[in-house]
Amino acid sequence: MSNLQFQLHSQPSILSSLSSLSSSSLKLLANHSFSSNSLPFNPPKPFSLRCRHSDLFDQNTLASSQRPTRPTASVGALPPRVYVGYSIYKGKAALTLTPRPPEFVPLDSGAYKISKEGYVLLQFAPAVGTRQYDWNRKQVFSLSVGEMGSVISLGTRESCEFFHDPFKGKSDEGKVRKILKLEPLPDGSGHFFNLSVQNKLVNVDENIYIPITKAELAVLSSTFNFIMPYLLGWHTFANSIKPEDTSGVNNANPRYGGDYEWNR
Repeated sequence: MSNLQFQLHSQPSILSSLSSLSSSSLKLLANHSFSSNSLPFNPPKPFSLRCRHSDLFDQNTLASSQRPTRPTASVGALPPRVYVGYSIYKGKAALTLTPRPPEFVPLDSGAYKISKEGYVLLQFAPAVGTRQYDWNRKQVFSLSVGEMGSVISLGTRESCEFFHDPFKGKSDEGKVRKILKLEPLPDGSGHFFNLSVQNKLVNVDENIYIPITKAELAVLSSTFNFIMPYLLGWHTFANSIKPEDTSGVNNANPRYGGDYEWNR
């Protein structure tokens, strides 16, 4: 705490008036009581001024340092699960797209290896009324990264077709058949997305189609372009790169002849 003190002294005119008083006058004054207003002058009183700005500053500083701060948002602070998607609603059906992340397995070295690529799950639901859809009858189709590339490169008058058998290579192979066709609309304004599902295990034969405009297809293509590296797990590789680990790691395995080529 810093203290600033000021002492106010009598003015010279007051001092001279005191000196002009005779001793007898001073004795007379001493034997009588007077109020301060009856005196020819007001006796000066000491005046002190204390400045406490330093205390206030210290208290504000202390309070601000003790005030809890809101943590800044970062990737590590995000919740473990984030759900996103893109939906298209039309008169005959609705289409929803949801990304699914890749899967990794640990290695003995402590590193991780991708065991299954991610994909985009397409969910088709038929309409049962105006802007009403029966999601209990929905049919799904998992679009792989390669199939996304086919959709991105699809021309205005071009078509493509994807066939899936979820039980391929298993005992129930051939009992579930899924065919997704992308065919151009007659007026060239977009494409039909037509999903045909035949499931002999539950006796289902469903055919759902929905028209997709050029603008909606552009959104799908942009979304696919963005998400594909993540579905391949490349972001995990990029995040694992450390400056101190790049000095000799490229030459650690002689199978990668390209590294030796660039180091010639």
